[in-house]
Amino acid sequence: MSKRDYYEVLGVDRGASADDIKRAYRKKAMEYHPDRNPGDASAETKFKEAAEAFDVLKDDQKRARYDRYGHAAANGGGFGGGGGAGYQEMDFEDIFSRFGDIFGGGGFGGSSRGGGGRRSSGVPGSDMKLNMPLTLEEIAYGVEKKLKVTKFTKCGSCNGTGAETSEDFMTCGTCNGTGEYRQVSRTMFGSFVNVQPCPSCQGEGRTIRNKCKSCSGEGRTKGDETIVVKIPSGVSTGNYITLRGKGNQGIRGGDAGDLLVVIQEKEHEYFERDGDDIFYDLQISIPDAILGTEAEVPTLKGKAKLKIEPGTPSGKHLRMKEKGIRRLNSNNVYGDQFVRINVYIPTKLSDKERKVVQSLQESEHFDPKMQADNKDGFFSRIKNIFS
Repeated sequence: MSKRDYYEVLGVDRGASADDIKRAYRKKAMEYHPDRNPGDASAETKFKEAAEAFDVLKDDQKRARYDRYGHAAANGGGFGGGGGAGYQEMDFEDIFSRFGDIFGGGGFGGSSRGGGGRRSSGVPGSDMKLNMPLTLEEIAYGVEKKLKVTKFTKCGSCNGTGAETSEDFMTCGTCNGTGEYRQVSRTMFGSFVNVQPCPSCQGEGRTIRNKCKSCSGEGRTKGDETIVVKIPSGVSTGNYITLRGKGNQGIRGGDAGDLLVVIQEKEHEYFERDGDDIFYDLQISIPDAILGTEAEVPTLKGKAKLKIEPGTPSGKHLRMKEKGIRRLNSNNVYGDQFVRINVYIPTKLSDKERKVVQSLQESEHFDPKMQADNKDGFFSRIKNIFS
């Protein structure tokens, strides 16, 4: 079966620059990559075909020979064994290693397909999550908290190695120290290599002859640790702070996991929160609403005086500037405190109080309908003046 023209495979013309060829190959590689087309034999073939074409066209000498002799250059060994049918026998790991500059060294989808070599020692520890209840006062200005956390910590007897002495380590006989177990399968599309952590050493590349008696070879023990965490101002329920390396210690020298401190806002006795603003409900009497008064109200920093103007209606919001919460990641931007006025209406009256209220019913200033008529009459007179 004849091969397709390499320029046609990558979708470029014969005068394409090296950058054009590189971009075209990257596009084809991403389109037909095995991780994006699982089980698609046609995509696997096209992926290898594109890799073969790029291997030739990216090299000036190989490209020149190909332009002159075509695929015959490969059949005669003109490409040094890099082209031709060689890619049909090459597994994907080899392709990834040859084109590390194209794949950015990390493959696609976060997979790593680099060469062998023993993995770093130990098994990473797990992450932990801890709920942190905070008062609104603590949230408003930030706070520093000390946490006592029960978790896996490094074994003090073996310093986290899991072995009695440094002489008790042996190279794993199953993987010969690589930490990997490889299984090769051959198909009509080429050879495929399945790489997994070695089952004997769990990917560490070494085993222990005499295990530490304190930790039974794990390199970690259960214990308590006091951790200091700084909570910034303005956080909300559901926000979290990640403390790197403060989670469970890994096995036999593995990196520690992270500790996630999840914020939970406690319900406040007085305030409701809306972003960086807070709201407080203040009840005042009818006389105070009519005549005005000065009330003492709570704030996040103690008590404060609030002036209430005469004629303040129920439901009005009085603003106390910058008495709210300091904004997250800001040193000098604060929300406000709003005081909602609620005029108290008594349900029980003495005979004397009832007579006073009844006398007020006859006053025009206590009759909302009369006040509305007066207002309409006022605007009517203004309109006549300017008409």
